[in-house]
Amino acid sequence: MAAMDNPGESQRGNSLLTGDLRRTLFFLALPVLAEQFMNFFVGFVDTYLAGHVTADPDFNRRATSAIGVAAYVGWLSSMMFGLVGVGTTALVSRHWGAGEKEAANRIANRSMMLAVLLGIVACALFYFAAPLLAAAVGLQGASYDIAVRYLQIDAFGHMFHAFSMIGAAALRGSGNTRAPMLILGTVSLLNLIISPLLVFGLGPIPELGIDGIVAGTVTARCCGGLLMLILLSRGISGLKLSVAEMKRGGDDSIRRILRIGLPACVDGVVLWMGHIVFLKIINRIGEDAFAAHVIGVQVEAITYLPAIAWGIAAATMTGQALGNHDIPRARRAGHEAALQCSLLAGLISLFFVLGSEQIFQFMHTDPGVWKTGVFPFRFAGFFQIPLAISIIYMHSLRGAGDTRYPMLINLCGTFLVRVPGAYLCVVVLEWGLFGAWLAMCADILLRAILLAVRHLRGHWVTTKV
Repeated sequence: MAAMDNPGESQRGNSLLTGDLRRTLFFLALPVLAEQFMNFFVGFVDTYLAGHVTADPDFNRRATSAIGVAAYVGWLSSMMFGLVGVGTTALVSRHWGAGEKEAANRIANRSMMLAVLLGIVACALFYFAAPLLAAAVGLQGASYDIAVRYLQIDAFGHMFHAFSMIGAAALRGSGNTRAPMLILGTVSLLNLIISPLLVFGLGPIPELGIDGIVAGTVTARCCGGLLMLILLSRGISGLKLSVAEMKRGGDDSIRRILRIGLPACVDGVVLWMGHIVFLKIINRIGEDAFAAHVIGVQVEAITYLPAIAWGIAAATMTGQALGNHDIPRARRAGHEAALQCSLLAGLISLFFVLGSEQIFQFMHTDPGVWKTGVFPFRFAGFFQIPLAISIIYMHSLRGAGDTRYPMLINLCGTFLVRVPGAYLCVVVLEWGLFGAWLAMCADILLRAILLAVRHLRGHWVTTKV
């Protein structure tokens, strides 16, 4: 074994393996938290602009619906990239914890090669499938036309988004959460500057309306992907991208990446299909309900993204601890992440419950959207802690390479609770958007319980990667 693969040498000075667990986890999660919030502002700014793009409330409502469909397509692309990203983080962290840095770098290079292929596939898929996607959620007329155009322009940004996401997964596996924060923070800042300029125009810059929203987002994502490629090509945190290493064969790295990532990808794609059905049910209520749902989900990311941040930190520490054969530390990482993030989720719950009316008035100009969305959103505010717990334990299990059990839990929650529950409450009982969100919250609670039980039992510590 090469000198750089000596476990003893690697472990000295690695705070993820030897530092105080609570402090190390907290400071590992902070850069990811900053990154996630900056990433959140991409969707937040786009949704806000859609709600104020013209003085016509009807057009703004249709624009918000288009943004909502694009957000779900973006989620699908993230699930596709998770085919590689989940396996990348699990393997890089496991090799890093064992001191096998050359093997970790090999995984990172194979992952970026797969990112190129997935990015091209995503771009072509979403461009040509845009009409089907808009129709799948029940959009018609002007709303349909706006959504199709938006999705086709947005498709070009997904190719570069693949580079950002999968490169970030490799860096996080090595314990570097700051570089992804800086890159995705740059994406958010560019979007914050470019999109409003293109929407409303300034000086020689023409006013593009809703096309300006998507053009700004695509430009920002392309810059982020290029920055990630440049950073990895120069080498960072022991990971260095090279064309020769990306193309080199002779080992089972790609098979290992895909074996871990495939259940997570299947989980995500099937889950996404369930959510499309869920959206279609909500669309039956009316345009106000659809726009209110889009706003509610976008704002709820204030909980979702911190949970991802602590989940990613837990996944990295879990993988490295298992690579170092420190099973007690691997177990504690997930529990500590759930505890820390639950405290934050409790404060967010309070904000949602008390400020729901002000949130909707800020996000949209149409009083009909406010009236429809405020009460369901206030109700969902009480379920932010279970939401955070479910996300953190899912990431922690995936960090150990246990991706099949979370997949089964998510599928059960979606197709046994959320979708049939929404149909019952919306179509049969006619409870409107509240009925749909009641089913959604029941799904969240079920997942939190089952994933917590899975983590407590500890069978995942024997998962082979």
